[in-house]
Order: sequence, then C-alpha cells, then structure tokens
Amino acid sequence: MPGAIVETRSGKVQGLERNGVQTFRGIPFAKPPVGDLRWLPPQREEPWHDVRDATEFSPESAQTPFAMAELFGGPQPAHSEDSLYLNVWTPGADDARRPVMVWIHGGAFTNGSGSTPWYDGTGFSKHGDVVVVTVNYRLGSLGFMHLADLFGDEFAGSGNAGILDQIAALEWVRDNIEAFGGNPKNVTIFGESAGGGSVGTLLGTPNARGLFAGAIPQSGAASWFSSTDRANDVAQRVVDALQVKAGDTAALRSKTVDEILAAQTMSMLTLGGLAGDGIGLPFQPVVDGTVLPQSPLRAIAEGNATGVRVLIGTNRHEMTLFHLMDQSLAAIDEEKLVRRAGAWFAGNRAQDIVSGYLARRAGEPIIEVWTDLSTDAVFRIPAIKLAEAQVPHGPVWMYLFTWETPVFGGLRSTHALEIPFVWDTLEAPGSAIFTGGGEERQGIADAMHTAWTAFAHGQGPGHPKLPEWPGYDLERRATMRFDATCELLDDPAGADRELWD
Repeated sequence: MPGAIVETRSGKVQGLERNGVQTFRGIPFAKPPVGDLRWLPPQREEPWHDVRDATEFSPESAQTPFAMAELFGGPQPAHSEDSLYLNVWTPGADDARRPVMVWIHGGAFTNGSGSTPWYDGTGFSKHGDVVVVTVNYRLGSLGFMHLADLFGDEFAGSGNAGILDQIAALEWVRDNIEAFGGNPKNVTIFGESAGGGSVGTLLGTPNARGLFAGAIPQSGAASWFSSTDRANDVAQRVVDALQVKAGDTAALRSKTVDEILAAQTMSMLTLGGLAGDGIGLPFQPVVDGTVLPQSPLRAIAEGNATGVRVLIGTNRHEMTLFHLMDQSLAAIDEEKLVRRAGAWFAGNRAQDIVSGYLARRAGEPIIEVWTDLSTDAVFRIPAIKLAEAQVPHGPVWMYLFTWETPVFGGLRSTHALEIPFVWDTLEAPGSAIFTGGGEERQGIADAMHTAWTAFAHGQGPGHPKLPEWPGYDLERRATMRFDATCELLDDPAGADRELWD
C-alpha cells in the first residue's frame, strides 16, 4: 500500500508500507556522475518539485556481470552510471529519533548493489526499531581508478570516487534521516567484504569524521588499499585498453560506459603480476594524498576515529569460496604453499609462517592448512590489526562466525555466509541455496541479528541470548563465536596470530 510522504532536503518522496514498515527506494543522494562529472567527486542532487515516486529500486552501479548474482537472490539487474541512489526502511516517518544503520555492500569494489534481496531492512526495522539505509556507490574503473597523475588535478580523488560517494550518502543521512524517524547522531555504518573494507577505510578517512558513531566491518578491515604507484599501473592498463593517450581528457570522456567496462575486463586479465598493496584487488581505495593522506590503518591508529564504537569479525573459513575457482589447489604441496605465502612475506618469513601453521596441523590435508593461512592473511589478521589500532581510541568488540553450511561440500563457514544471519533474511531469495534449510539456522540468526541491533542502539553487542561479551583488549582478546552454540573464546588461534607480529 502507499507509504508516507516525507520531505527531504531536495523534495518530497513517497514509498511503500509493507508489514508495518515504511520502505523508500531509489532516493537520489547526488547528481548522476555522467558526462563531465564522470570520475569527479559527487555533487549534491538536484531538487524536484512534485512528490517523487520512491517505490522502485534504482539501477545498480555500472558493472560487469557478477557470477554470484543468482546466489545472492536473482538474475542480473539493470545497471547504469546514473546509480547514486539509496533506500530506506523505517518503522515510521515520525519524530522517534531511532538508531540508524547504513549498509555498504560488498563485491570486490567492482560488483554489487544496495538492492540485493539479502539486504532487506524489514527485519531490523520491525524487530529492532532501527532505521536502515542501503546505498549504491561507483564501482571498478568508474569508482576506483586513479587518474590524477595521467590526466591532471581535475581528477584528484578519482581513485576514491566510490568512497566519496559513500561519504555523500552519509551526509544525506545526516541532513535527512530525522524526517524518516532516525537519529542523525546515532548512525552505525556496516558492510561485508569490500563493504567491510569500505567501513574500515571510512574509519581512517578524515572527511568521514563525525558522520557515524558506530562501525561494523564484516570480513573486511582497513588493509585493502593501493599506493599511487600501483594505482597508476592499473589506470594505465585501462587507458591503454581504451586506446587513449595520457592527458587526452576529451578522448577519455568520449568513451561509452560499455567501452570502459570492456577495457576494465581486458585490463584485469593482465593484472595478475601487479606488485604492491592490499589483497591483489585491481580496484580498491587509493592512498592518493587527497582523500586518503595516509593508509587508513595508520590513520585509525593515530586516532582518526576516536570515540567510534567498533564491532569487527570474520568467518572461520573465508577463503573456501575463492578456492572453488582455483583448480591449481588440487596439486598444492608444501613447496607451493610457501611460494604462495611469499606474496605476503619477504625472505625466509614465508617458510617460517608456513612451518608454524603446518606444525600445529599435523596430519591435516595441506589444502586445509592453506585455507587457514590464506583466510588469516586476507581477512582475520587485518581485522585484528584494525581492532588493535582502534582499542586505544574507542570500545571494540570482536566476533568469529564458525557455523558450517551443509551445502556446496567443502565451503564450511565461508565468505559471505554470515550475511543472511546478520540481516535475518534466511527466507530471502538465494539464502537457502547458500545456507541449506536446517532448523538451527534461525537460532543463529536471532543471536547475530539481535547483537547487531543492540550495537546500533548504542550498547555493546551483548544480549541475553549470548554469553557475557566483554570488549576486546590486547591481553584477553575476547571473541564471541557464533555457531549453533555461541561461546566466548579468548584469543582464538592465538599462536597463529602471533606469527603475524
């Protein structure tokens, strides 16, 4: 049925009312970043005069086909450069000043959207009295391609255009969310994978200070970024694939979005040999001296997010999802394991690290050792490093998700598996394909969904359905394990963690 009409800073919007929750879809928070605005920082949306229909999601941000789209709930939806829109779920467009949760989707900084069925905010609004916002942001070569060194200062910040879009969305929330029943002074940002990496980056971004009071990076932290040298290498390969010369801004802007995406795809085939930072993602935040003056992790350690509450964690077997696509792992042995670990460690450190993992896993298949080591390298240790950096500046809680899915044999507690439990969207399209249909699932969802809601309300994430959950410190390192039975662990896999120091 028709929902409430709400006045925003740029005009009125009307959404839907379903199951006692008001839903508003496709609200613009910036001008379409097209034409001369392509690759530039987002600009405030244009006002409108009539009541704007807010019953349909906007297109996704321009992106190449995503192989996992069906897993996350549907076929490939429409995409467009004109995609800077957000969606709101609220129990009521009133003056209740409820907590606000702003979700930043994942997808390797190249895919995804805020309209994925798993990210339906109805549960948070209905059961937790929370206002939920999901956002789109520019992706891939349109959102994370550093062009300033090739095409001049006009493109300063282009390597972080996607991060600037997220900041623009948070500014929209600050200016408008009270009209949707939310409290602009109690905003929690949360996200998974590249969304978690975005949350970690925002914690270390000077221009994001003051826009949120809480942060939940899920399976992402503050260690995924590129130096300008690495970012220039990526940009040069895309520009070469477009057959544009450095400095020829007119030729660059004349390319269609399809041509840019095709060049992005072509260039990614040659990016395997890139040296440098992060986890090998070609498109990710850039320490460019403009948006990010220094690495986000260092900025956090120096107090950029002082006072912000943080709930952070990872899944026990994150990397199994990616191992499915790596046929070479069938023949992995210790020598090859050391060679792979060499991407993270110089000199003899790779051998020392591998030997340490092997010594504690005698008799286990070597692929299991690689799963643990690579999961730590890419996800768990960066999360711990972010927690360590923030502990002197604000309260931190740590979790570990260990429930193993019964489907897709070998995935176990893989990457992204926690999402439908956090959102309590186990019945959403695609969830059962990933989680199976076991009855124990709902108890885990109740525990996680309630913890996230409690955190958003300004408390710690503990609640009566969980054991007592103290904050994270550098001595006990208390970590809540989410599984069919939840329990508090002290410094899980601590001997492995110490190897990374």
